[in-house]
Amino acid sequence: MTTNRAHVLLWTDNTAPYLDGIKASGLADRVAVETVPRKERPSADQLARTEVLMAGAVPAGVLPSMKKLRWAQAMSAGVDGWFALPDLPKDLTLTCARGTHTESMPENIMAGLFYVAKPYAIAVANQKQSKWVNTVPQPLTGKTLGILGLGAIGSEVARMAKAFGMKVIGTKRRPQKMDNVDEMFGADGTKEVLQRSDFVLLLLPGTPQTENFMDAEKLSWMKPTAFLLNFGRGSIVKDADLIAAAKNKTIAGAVLDVFRQEPLPASDPFWTAENIVVLPHIGGPHPQRDRFVSRLFVENLGRFLDDKPLKEVVDRASGY
Repeated sequence: MTTNRAHVLLWTDNTAPYLDGIKASGLADRVAVETVPRKERPSADQLARTEVLMAGAVPAGVLPSMKKLRWAQAMSAGVDGWFALPDLPKDLTLTCARGTHTESMPENIMAGLFYVAKPYAIAVANQKQSKWVNTVPQPLTGKTLGILGLGAIGSEVARMAKAFGMKVIGTKRRPQKMDNVDEMFGADGTKEVLQRSDFVLLLLPGTPQTENFMDAEKLSWMKPTAFLLNFGRGSIVKDADLIAAAKNKTIAGAVLDVFRQEPLPASDPFWTAENIVVLPHIGGPHPQRDRFVSRLFVENLGRFLDDKPLKEVVDRASGY
C-alpha cells in the first residue's frame, strides 16, 4: 500500500461507526484506513506504517514496532492498562475516551442507588417462596450523595440525584463550582465527604496515587448506614478491607462494578462477601457505545490532520 495519506489502524471489532464517521466528516480522502479485529494481531507491515492507532487495549511488544506511530486513541476513559505497558513510548500522544460514558454510566449508577435503597431484590427473592413480607423502602430524598472524583460522569449523576431531592457533595483534584453540587472540596476534604454521606460514589481514576485509596481507615470514616458504590477502577479499593467493613457492619454494604481482575475469578471472595453486590462491569457499556467514541475519534482525527491540539489528551503526570 503506497499513499501519502495518513495511515490509520482501527484495531477493534465494530468498525462501521468509525468508517462512517470518517466518510461523513470529509476525511476519507486524507487517510488510508485499515481494520483488524481485536483478537487478531496486525501484520508487521501494518504496524510499521501506522501513524494513528485506535484500540481498546494493546499487548506488550506491539507499540515499539510501530515506528511511525504518532497518536493513539484509547477506547475507554481509563488508561491504566496503557500505562501498565512496560514499553509505552514516552513521546506518544495518548488520548482517552473521557466523556463518552455520560449517557450510560450515570443511569447505571442511579440504578445502583435505587437497588440498595429500595427492597426490590428482597421482594423478588420472597416471591420465589410465595412470601409476602412487608418492607420499608428507604427514600433518596433528603439523603447525601458524596462523589469522590467529580468529573463529567459525576456531574451528570449530580444532576440526576438533585432531581430526586438528594444533597450532593464531593471532591475534585482542582475544585471548582459545579452545577447541582452543593459543596465541592479538594482531596483534603475526603474525610468530611465520607463522614457526611449516606451514599459514597467512587469515580476516581486508577493511578499509583489512588491504589488502595479506599482502605480500612477511610471506610471507618463512613456512616455505618452508608453504602459504597465503586464505578471508577477496581484498584482504588483495598479488597480485604472492604469485605471486612461490610461484614462487620462498619458500612451498610457496597455495589461494585469494577475489579482488579476482570472477569472476576470464580474463587474471588467478593462473590460470596456479605452485603456486597457484584456487577460484571456494566456501568459504561451502551448499545451505541461505538457511536459515541467514534464522534470523539473522528473529531480528533480532523484535528490531527490539521495539526491542531487533540481533545482528551492524557496527562502522563496525573495518569489520566
